[in-house]
Amino acid sequence: MTKPFELRTTALSRRSFLLTVGGAGIAVAFGGLPSPALGAETAAAAAGGFKPNVWVTVGADGIVTIICPASEMGQGVMTSLPLLIAEDMDADWDKVRIVQAPSDAEKYGNPGFYGIQLTGGSETMRGYYQPLRLVGAQTRKIMLAIAASRLNVPAGELTTEPNRVVHTRSGRSLGYGEIAATGELPDPLPEATEADLKPIDRCRYIGRMDIGRIDVPAKVDGSARFGIDVELPDMLYGTVLRAPVPGEQPEAIDDAAARAVKGVTRIVPLSHGVGIIGESYDAARRARDLLEVTWSNSSRVRRYDSRRLAEAYRDAGRDLAQPGVAAHSEGDAVAAIAGAAHVIAADYVTDHVHHATMEPMNATALVAGDTVEVWAPTQGPTATQGFAAEAAGTTPDKVKVHTTLLGGGFGRRAEADFIIDAVSLAREVEGRPVKVIWSREDDVRHGKYRPLAAQHVEVGLNAAGNIVGWRHRVAADSIFARTMPEMFAGDGGLDTVVTDGTIFNYRVPTHLVEFIRQDNGRDVGFWRAVGYGQNNFGVECVIDEVAAAKGVDPVAFRLELLGDQPRAQKVVGAVAAMAEWERPRDGRALGLAYTDAFGAHCAQVAEVSLDRESGEIRVHNVWCVVDPGVAVQPLNIEAQVAGAIVHGASHALYEQINIVDGEVQESNFDTYRVMRMSEMPQIHVRVTPTPENKPAGIGEVGLPPTGPAIANAVARLTGGVRLRHYPFLPERVKAALGA
Repeated sequence: MTKPFELRTTALSRRSFLLTVGGAGIAVAFGGLPSPALGAETAAAAAGGFKPNVWVTVGADGIVTIICPASEMGQGVMTSLPLLIAEDMDADWDKVRIVQAPSDAEKYGNPGFYGIQLTGGSETMRGYYQPLRLVGAQTRKIMLAIAASRLNVPAGELTTEPNRVVHTRSGRSLGYGEIAATGELPDPLPEATEADLKPIDRCRYIGRMDIGRIDVPAKVDGSARFGIDVELPDMLYGTVLRAPVPGEQPEAIDDAAARAVKGVTRIVPLSHGVGIIGESYDAARRARDLLEVTWSNSSRVRRYDSRRLAEAYRDAGRDLAQPGVAAHSEGDAVAAIAGAAHVIAADYVTDHVHHATMEPMNATALVAGDTVEVWAPTQGPTATQGFAAEAAGTTPDKVKVHTTLLGGGFGRRAEADFIIDAVSLAREVEGRPVKVIWSREDDVRHGKYRPLAAQHVEVGLNAAGNIVGWRHRVAADSIFARTMPEMFAGDGGLDTVVTDGTIFNYRVPTHLVEFIRQDNGRDVGFWRAVGYGQNNFGVECVIDEVAAAKGVDPVAFRLELLGDQPRAQKVVGAVAAMAEWERPRDGRALGLAYTDAFGAHCAQVAEVSLDRESGEIRVHNVWCVVDPGVAVQPLNIEAQVAGAIVHGASHALYEQINIVDGEVQESNFDTYRVMRMSEMPQIHVRVTPTPENKPAGIGEVGLPPTGPAIANAVARLTGGVRLRHYPFLPERVKAALGA
């Protein structure tokens, strides 16, 4: 989920402040600090400290406790977001402790997501960057005001060093701990505006290469607490046998054998399956495997066949007489293409792919009367409150969510099906917590996959080979129709997240982007990079085809088309130099791709070889240059981009979910193929910040260019053979070679 945002109000007022971001507000009240879901010892210490606002607590010992509002799923936000506050409050990073925010959208919601608590869409840093820096700036001014009163000097004569207020003229100073020991909030509270933020070149922490992620040590020594690690007194365990085809319900349940399993306490019919509650996970699983269930036979998903539908979606994209919903239009692309001297037309298909997070779906819930507590590795605490309330028959304000560390997310943990499982079963044993764990097979077979999609691209060229018109049609199921129906309806049936990546920085005089919705009953969801991950494939491969038709170098052609985009030109030129684009390779070739995903600029070159007999592609190197705007944590940006490149190569070469008669055919990593360590390319990432720009989204930008860079390399290696269907399975490669 992406949307641009504009910071319109940047002043912090006395008892609260309101930051309006893209029409949404984030209100931060000054006062008490809620109990966090993680870090009990730190939370206990913070509860008794000085609280200048709901984000920061300063202890008499100088320890500064900062709330992290976003979910940590390996992308580093538990470090980077508190770092923003620490930067502008001049905290000593060595004395900073971080705790996870509770579920409270009014205080901790993301302005980039309309003020709700949701981590995803590469929106976290973009949404919180300015607000959290302002929190830090005002916290610093509060410490200055208190110190001025204590030292009996004007606040304007004071400066700060890490965790200390200094009066240079008299040589006196006060540590933040000393201020906290007896401090009271000044009245009126000093205001903070954008002018109070440190210039980037004066920042102590932003941009530094040597600040490690605070979550890593605990993950290394095993003390990190993920959702699957939650243990509560008197806890039960649950699992759910789900219908093999979505939309079906249990019509008859023979549970005699299941009830005989020692440790089974309850068998619960559900609308979507049968739940088992037991004294251990093993007991619940063994009982579930003994259930005999007769399922209904009425779901329209039973007609879902992914291979057949891939062809149908391709045909829908090609059928220019079938109208689509315009996602973007400039000029009359249809007329421009009709009058072109030459037209390049191509179709691109992307199969369903699964999130395959290392930690399978899980959640723990406790229902007591009309109150609910949930412990979960969730990307969306606000949505969790809503769905848990619905499942328990209460209201969201009666639901408390403890967000644990996430063992991977990629959009999957923005869903609530595993939350609903836990709450539904906990409701049956009121007063006792129930931990629901999905097996890997459950996870693979019942995911919310990236949509099956087909793209039809037509590009009109004039006699000189220049682009005069571009038409891009995306045929796919909608994510927003299910997850954000009001937005979907309000946009006239346009799914902007599915069409992301079709509007690009290249100078094209006329273009038309259309969404042709397909609806075959299967739920689809957000997957890392969402629309960019599929649509960049079509855009970047067609750009290469146009360059070939024109007889020009793909690097030079992109630089020409990006003539008014200096940041884009920079990354394209830099990555070509890194990869030594002009140097001949023996038996290998290079391919280039670029993206402007999530406000960043990213260019990649892939070096590949091909076994023509087997059809297997080997990726040897991927070079990448990324401009993230402000680089808050450069080393973490490198790591995130490298991880996204692995994901991008894996889904381009191997990953696919096949559905036959509504049933998923894959079940675990033996059948759902992902890239293995022995297949890993060498990855070379260079971060080239532009500090005058606000930070871009970074967790996903590395994924979209990888697949088209591989495809373009294969085309250069084979004299123009174009791969047009993700993943590039050996049989598909051999078919393309023989076409």
